[in-house]
Amino acid sequence: MRRSSYGLLLLAGILFAMLPWLAVPAFWQSFLYILFYWGVLAVSWNLFSGVSGYFSFGHGAFVGVGMYAVAHFCGHLDMEFLPVLILAGFLAGLFGLGIGALVFRVHNVRGELFALLTLAVQFVIATVVLNTPIDGGPGVYLNSVAIPKIGPNAAAAFYLMMLALLTLSLIAAKWIYSSKLGLGLSAIHDDEDAAEVMGVPTYQSKLVGLFLSTYLAGMAGAIHALFVSYVTASETFSVAVPLFVVLMSVLGGARHWAGPLLGAIVITSIQYVFTVGDSALFGKMILGAILIMVILFIPNGLLGNWARSQAKSNARRIVDSLKDLKRTVPAVITRQDQKAILLQTHGLSKSFSGIKALQDLDLEIYEGEILGLLGPNGSGKSTFINVISGHYAATSGTKVFAGQDITQLSAHAIANKGITRTYQTPRPFNELTVLDNTRLVAAYAGNVSLDDANVAAYEALCQVGLEDKADLLPSDLNLHQRKFLEFARALAAKPKLLMLDEVLSGLTPSEIQSAVALIQKIRSQGTTILFVEHVMSAVMALADRIAVLNHGQLIAKGLPSEVMRHPEVITAYLGKKAEHA
Repeated sequence: MRRSSYGLLLLAGILFAMLPWLAVPAFWQSFLYILFYWGVLAVSWNLFSGVSGYFSFGHGAFVGVGMYAVAHFCGHLDMEFLPVLILAGFLAGLFGLGIGALVFRVHNVRGELFALLTLAVQFVIATVVLNTPIDGGPGVYLNSVAIPKIGPNAAAAFYLMMLALLTLSLIAAKWIYSSKLGLGLSAIHDDEDAAEVMGVPTYQSKLVGLFLSTYLAGMAGAIHALFVSYVTASETFSVAVPLFVVLMSVLGGARHWAGPLLGAIVITSIQYVFTVGDSALFGKMILGAILIMVILFIPNGLLGNWARSQAKSNARRIVDSLKDLKRTVPAVITRQDQKAILLQTHGLSKSFSGIKALQDLDLEIYEGEILGLLGPNGSGKSTFINVISGHYAATSGTKVFAGQDITQLSAHAIANKGITRTYQTPRPFNELTVLDNTRLVAAYAGNVSLDDANVAAYEALCQVGLEDKADLLPSDLNLHQRKFLEFARALAAKPKLLMLDEVLSGLTPSEIQSAVALIQKIRSQGTTILFVEHVMSAVMALADRIAVLNHGQLIAKGLPSEVMRHPEVITAYLGKKAEHA
């Protein structure tokens, strides 16, 4: 199915490429060129911004880099166009990488801050170009640059070059949306912090997506520079360029790989109709009205619902193909009295603006055990899980896992080592199906291909009883099912250490019983478990050992029966000293 989609795109490209030899008037070739140009810009923008949620209002900057690369190398240095076309793409891509390498390291630059920053970058580049010999003010004429002879006439050459670039862009978009990279970028769109903890290398993924996006934009700008034959900073870096691109993508549906092209067709056609009818101002009013209507009534775009339907169909297809597969039944591991230390912390501390959430914590977790981590609200239990998983960096101290120091590792690298977690409040990726939520973790934290991740995800869903919900979105699940989706995601990576953060909260007694049975089954298969919970009956039934925190400090650890009689533990929970006879 996937290969046939690529084949259809190539066939469509070949058929459209025949038009110049079918006596199609040059006017219509030029019109289709403009449509393809905006299609490339919209699709390339969506490759990164639409998939990852990092809305960029500076896409025109990368188009401008491509245009001025042609203006400089072809207009000033008299170089051939086709080699410069490739160079222009790389220059725009490298420029995008440079911006991303700086911006993506700043944790808070997301959403509207990222959008404003990219818009500012466009203005900065325009100012630099305008006040240097690159442009100098009057613009750059390209009339003397030879147009590549790849068609029966000049209009055909431009048409064919942009058609080829559009076909390449659509193939890239189709690949992104069906690839492991696209799955990771989609998770970043919904919850970047959770994606990182689940094993997605968010920084690297964003850089790859941004490079592909800006590379294609740069090539489109290069071709368009030769098409207009006169490059000026005011037109090249106009704010209208990114605004139109965003409108096209949102209108068509940013969640579908072909949505931006559909938006480009609609917007370009409307512009043409009203320009020809000498009603350009009215046309702009219509475009504004379209944007308002899209935001109010179809926020997911024209293909948004189809994209969801396709995702659900894909999940059903994968599950149906795996139903007859003989599932691997994890072996039951015989518990041993002597166990090696799997995780050990020494002097582990975490402070927030001077407030110590963890203080010099020395704790060890043994292979194959269930360690219950208890304490009053605000004692540091969830903070401990956040620090171990890499969601928070430790202020001081060390953490050693399976004999390796993981103190300085990023969250996704820690997940790759075999540490997974659940969240106290479920944090699924809301626009991904249950299957996609699960196979994402299997693919990234488990470090396997998507095909292998499909199998691991299906087995995890079967283990928690959600295999029949694989094609649903998280919003279609109740709280109990979302809690078990957290289990499935964590189990899909086949972890060595599973950290459960209050997975029983909000469940009914019968649901608690099923969750306890699942935890016992997971431990019987050899997985080590850190169990943070307030349901004391479950803790006493499951835990081999208990550790108790209070104000970020370890106040007791040992066997459950011993720890619960400890004077400091009683004080922490009841607020008074234990009386001794």
